[in-house]
Amino acid sequence: MEAIEVTGLRKTYKDREAVAGVDLVVARGEIFALLGPNGAGKTTTVEILEGHRRRTSGDVRVLGEDPGKAGSAWRSRIGIVLQDADDAADLTVREMVRHLGGFYPDARPADEVIELVGLTAKRNSKIRTLSGGQRRRVDVALGIVGRPELLFLDEPTTGFDPEARRQFWDLIRHLAGDGTTIVLTTHYLDEAEALADRLVVLAGGLIVAEGTPATLGGRSAAAARVRWREDGVLHEEQHEDPTELIRRLVATGADLTTLTISRPTLEDIYLSLIGATR
Repeated sequence: MEAIEVTGLRKTYKDREAVAGVDLVVARGEIFALLGPNGAGKTTTVEILEGHRRRTSGDVRVLGEDPGKAGSAWRSRIGIVLQDADDAADLTVREMVRHLGGFYPDARPADEVIELVGLTAKRNSKIRTLSGGQRRRVDVALGIVGRPELLFLDEPTTGFDPEARRQFWDLIRHLAGDGTTIVLTTHYLDEAEALADRLVVLAGGLIVAEGTPATLGGRSAAAARVRWREDGVLHEEQHEDPTELIRRLVATGADLTTLTISRPTLEDIYLSLIGATR
């Protein structure tokens, strides 16, 4: 059984179709990223998967159940880290994590969760005294305290400094390694590339591309751009396989210390995909 199975998902608001027929499958233990510009339908899709929003039509199964009808036992199996979350500012970090953990049948110990998100030094601090990035870590702690089988992360590293982001990536890999399925929405394409096993790009309520970070939108087959300097002049050529060009340059005695070979980045592919829908 897959963690998520969606067929023909549609959501209409009056005369606007926010989700226009989405099909997707997320395997258990997979890190799956949803990418797309604002208004693409990402949030609506995720809220339907979480059971927080009713769909207009389509078939949706999350952990084997219809999220629109599932009860509390199903909800205890998922974790959610929202983009904007309210917190009990006058509780300490430990009090908040322990309080929420009390709602789950097999919660992680509060101190273990706090250590996982890197807040051990702040566990006895009131939440209102924390920085924005530290509060975001509390949000993550609350999302994983119940040992979820499926974890939804909506822009989870907003407000994190570069070091904290890398530590968070390690946490996500650790959770996935333990079998947690993760659905990630992010505007950070380096984050999607570093974490996702697979990803889809949504635009206009439709999936316009899906694949691995390396293959999305034909990225792996895209022509390589080769640049080098010769006699002070910058040269540039595009080749699907630049091997023959490099051999030719070696034979002519060109200075290869200036040579660079690059293929389109994930950002290049992403921008071309969403640009084609506008």
